[in-house]
Amino acid sequence: MATVKVKGIVLSENNMGDYDKMLTILTPNFGKISCVAKGARRPKSALLAGTQLFCFGEYLLYQGTSTYHINSCETIEMFYKIRTDLDKLKYAIHLNKIVLDVTEENENCYNILQLYLNALYMIAETDKDRDFIVSVFKIRLLSLLGFTPRIMACVSCKEKENLHYFSIRDNGFKCEACSRQDKSSIFMSESAMNAIKYTISAPAKKVFSFSLKNESLEEFKLISRIYFDEKLEKEYKVEDIF
Repeated sequence: MATVKVKGIVLSENNMGDYDKMLTILTPNFGKISCVAKGARRPKSALLAGTQLFCFGEYLLYQGTSTYHINSCETIEMFYKIRTDLDKLKYAIHLNKIVLDVTEENENCYNILQLYLNALYMIAETDKDRDFIVSVFKIRLLSLLGFTPRIMACVSCKEKENLHYFSIRDNGFKCEACSRQDKSSIFMSESAMNAIKYTISAPAKKVFSFSLKNESLEEFKLISRIYFDEKLEKEYKVEDIF
């Protein structure tokens, strides 16, 4: 039977029978796929490490009737520090839940996978505000999903100056005059406005390479949370994880 080698990250793991697992793995080219890992729960299984939640690895698969089966795997990154810190784990699970919701089988998920891996790295290896990491992740993810905010001019009158309001309803920046007619508009400082612009347009590897403080950070978090929940028509809360 033909085999295929793919890189991917484990989004979920469920026990099957006495020693097997059913995994959901996010891959760049095949999207979100289901994989059976025979004997992965045996103490000496070669699949033991590579079939755990958050493991990023290279998998040798063959396709069965309705699912893939894992022949072998080589771990690339285990995100060990997430596993040993309850707060980091909470934020990682929050992002994981989002990725599970927005990905499908047989679609190109390269950019989403890259964003997710970069976000997990930031949570695991840095001291950046984790709510800030989640906020950047959400705005960037919305852009990848086709909900890029309009940021070059006021979405109503096309004015290009003094765009200090973000319209949730109209998906982008507004000037002060137009914002008065829009109850969904949220004020944002210059720093918060520039942060949104950067998050949308920055190279993938540098999307988390900035910081915000005080009021600007709170504005950025608020806009990200409300805009994300509005576009996905679902409320996501970190505090609901545990």
